[in-house]
Amino acid sequence: MKIQIDTLAYTNRLRWLAPEQKLLFATALLIITAFAHPQVQVLIFFWMSIWTVIYAGIPAKTYLKLVYVATLFWLTSLPALAINGIEVSHLDFVQHDSIIGLTFGSYYVYISHKGIEQGLTILTRAIASLSCLYFVMLTIPFSELLQTLRRIGIPVLLTELLLLMYRFIFVLLNTTAELWTAQQSRGGYRTFSTGMKSLALLIGQLLKRTIENYRQVSLSLAARGFSGELRVWHPHRYHESKRHTIEAIVGCAVLIGLELWKYAGMVT
Repeated sequence: MKIQIDTLAYTNRLRWLAPEQKLLFATALLIITAFAHPQVQVLIFFWMSIWTVIYAGIPAKTYLKLVYVATLFWLTSLPALAINGIEVSHLDFVQHDSIIGLTFGSYYVYISHKGIEQGLTILTRAIASLSCLYFVMLTIPFSELLQTLRRIGIPVLLTELLLLMYRFIFVLLNTTAELWTAQQSRGGYRTFSTGMKSLALLIGQLLKRTIENYRQVSLSLAARGFSGELRVWHPHRYHESKRHTIEAIVGCAVLIGLELWKYAGMVT
């Protein structure tokens, strides 16, 4: 199974840049995102998108698909934030907050202006944070990312768990695709009832095959003398870029300055 994320991580234009430099840059922007206002978060998203799509050469279609998936999750949570309800007797408390609403018996259900603002704030923070995450995912191979985490002091046990989880995620996806294709070829989803039965069988077989795969991995590690640490070799062929370093520092300084200016304007 060809993993497109891994392929892009190994073939992007920033592959030669040291992973420590890329990880530090993404972490700094993630920290700024956590304390920034929505306008600054939008700037962070567009700036990180430029680094990912233009500098790293990641296909825009692939990157937009990842952003689209994250936006779908946000859309599923938006109704819970935007739609509120209150008793009709307390209607005066929400007159300024209600955009439009309907009365159902003794309750008034309305779309909240503050709820929509809160949803938009969550969206800007989410896409800014995810752009930092996507930059790391698409420009640093996972094995090198784990090596970097070990060098900065992350416990070996945690990095080993991350490596196994990363592997089993794709094993799970590959097994699901195979089972789904086999069921589709046999007309397993022609009707709703047949589809539910096929889905139940798929989940059961998926659990069974996952446990079998786990046992095979455990036996193979034990046969190779596994001592509690998975060592992955990779050549250290990186070099620093002064231009990228200066651009990252200046950009972060500008974003911090904009955030301080925004905060000062709100205080005054």
